[in-house]
Amino acid sequence: MEPSVVSVCISENKGEQKKEVPSVLLKEKHGIVGDAHAGDWDRQVSLLAEESVDTMRAKGLELQSGAFAENIVTRGVTLTALAVGTRLMLGDALLEVTRIGKECHSRCAIYYQAGDCVMPREGIFARVLQGGTVQAGDRIRILTPDQE
Repeated sequence: MEPSVVSVCISENKGEQKKEVPSVLLKEKHGIVGDAHAGDWDRQVSLLAEESVDTMRAKGLELQSGAFAENIVTRGVTLTALAVGTRLMLGDALLEVTRIGKECHSRCAIYYQAGDCVMPREGIFARVLQGGTVQAGDRIRILTPDQE
């Protein structure tokens, strides 16, 4: 299966689930235009594999894209196996992985429903090196050092 984007999501405010949208515009050194987490820092864009969401669905939860506050849902790539510094092409945008997982300061609603949450362990974060538009169906390419 070729790695691809399943969906893209944004939220206007931090601390809330994101809503699926048709496409997002990524801006260099900023993140996703219109998303609350955009800015000049190391967590401009969050990614979570659909396969990770499926493990939570198997626990009986009905989850839509954005439920874990992820910006980009992927399929066909093991995100947690990527090293910090890995570069990814999504559509015509270039991202660099900056963090694998995150500290969860408080238990989210999903944790209370299922007793677990995958985002702190399986979500990854990236910064935007080259802007562009990303939408569902876009191919994801993991770049090797000679392609950078």
